[in-house]
Amino acid sequence: MRSYETIYIVQPDLNDDEFKVLSEKVQETITSMNGECSRLEDWGSRKLAYLVKKFSRGRYFYLNFEGDAPLVAELERRLRLDDKVLRFQTVKLEKGMPVPAPVAEKSAVEEPAVEEPAVVAETETTESVE
Repeated sequence: MRSYETIYIVQPDLNDDEFKVLSEKVQETITSMNGECSRLEDWGSRKLAYLVKKFSRGRYFYLNFEGDAPLVAELERRLRLDDKVLRFQTVKLEKGMPVPAPVAEKSAVEEPAVEEPAVVAETETTESVE
């Protein structure tokens, strides 16, 4: 079996239950085609570079799985038929390729960076007296 990763973008205005149903459909498709889902991550809502189906934002999902070519074809077919999915892309991973690290959660309260005052070195100037 080969390793693949799929990133798909869904409509940002869906509620959490709809996101869960969509993720379960994706994982069910993978398991029904004898594949193995390694990782499914919610990358959150982000601004799109251009309008896609009249949406300026989208919620990104990252999926890492193992399977065969028919599995990829079926997964993409189901994503294409779902109106909630704006865009998707599947890429075959080469052996030995590192998997991206999980996105770290930002703390709710971030402290602003404290800038230290710049120290200006004073140099002595000597005036020549003629």
